[in-house]
Amino acid sequence: MFEAKQAAAITPSNASAYQEAILPKVSRTFALTIPQLPPALRDVVANAYLLCRIADTIEDEPAFSPDEKGVYEKAFVDAVMGVADARRFAAELAPRFSNATSESERDLLFQLPLVLEITRTFNATQHAAIVDCLKVMSQGMHDFQRVVGLQGLDTLRDMDRYCYCVAGVVGEMLTRMLIDFEPEMASQRATLMHLAISFGQGLQMTNILKDQWEDRSHGVCWLPQDVFARHGVKLADLHPGKQDARYAAAMIELIGVAHAHLCHAVEYTLIVPARHAGFRRFCLWSIGLAVLTLRNLQDRLDFSSGAQIKVSRAAVAQTISLTRLTDKYDPAVRWLFAAAARKLPLTTLASEWDNAKVSPQVWPWRRASYLNGMVSRRDPKDARSL
Repeated sequence: MFEAKQAAAITPSNASAYQEAILPKVSRTFALTIPQLPPALRDVVANAYLLCRIADTIEDEPAFSPDEKGVYEKAFVDAVMGVADARRFAAELAPRFSNATSESERDLLFQLPLVLEITRTFNATQHAAIVDCLKVMSQGMHDFQRVVGLQGLDTLRDMDRYCYCVAGVVGEMLTRMLIDFEPEMASQRATLMHLAISFGQGLQMTNILKDQWEDRSHGVCWLPQDVFARHGVKLADLHPGKQDARYAAAMIELIGVAHAHLCHAVEYTLIVPARHAGFRRFCLWSIGLAVLTLRNLQDRLDFSSGAQIKVSRAAVAQTISLTRLTDKYDPAVRWLFAAAARKLPLTTLASEWDNAKVSPQVWPWRRASYLNGMVSRRDPKDARSL
């Protein structure tokens, strides 16, 4: 039934037309920022985002059991790699989604073969970056979905690991694509990769803080228990509209952590040569929207819905205008960010975040562990030994 409806409703003339049409239906933010990229990067980044969105949609579907999600995620990655029939996979899975998944997201999964027509046109570096990202993201999300509940994650370090799986790894993928596009940046690969993870952390933490009540309505909480416990708050007992000063203190600390990561995001952006102003805008618009969201959070810590702290269209337009004026000038970008974030708290990050030359061994949640299927819900001390 779903298959027949979709075949009749959407008949794109080619894969590129479908990709362009579906992007704003599944992400207004990326539909705004991706067109700023250099032409050589637009299609590959848009395609990579859509594939990541499919992985996320599978993991978020409430009708699937944890075991089913694991099977479907693996089959999805196999389809992207070309070792499984994408058309059969999409046709069998799409009708199984419930109404909790939007029609656009269900259609995106159904049209996976069309999306992969574009994926197959990418060079080896771009294709490998996408596949590696999806492997880590799919396995990581599945590991966390099996154990998360209203009690939250155990520690801030666990939150770091989760943010890496869903956002930091995307930053790594984009960095690999960026260096492939601009080889002269290869000499700064280690620094860029480190900052890319922090960049993703800042954006994902902002989303977690903003969406916490919607997440709770679905039975999950991505906040760290240890931070809230230190302020005398038990996450399992939280209710929207009933926050107190202890909750506010924990939130201020986490807003400060997100702010610190966004400082790294600015430094990442400024490593990109100013002649690639489009890539800088792609980054700066996301950073600007995150800062504005954190400001709204700080001003309304008694919020009970993400809609209450949504950034206004006027604020978005102002951010776009100001970054267009400053994106080629490093001092101006730093001044603009500092001015926008001047009233936000700033929390000192753990030492590994501040060392851009850090060895991958100190990141227990990095790619190798997930690709080998080694990471499950372990004691943090065990994870550090990987």
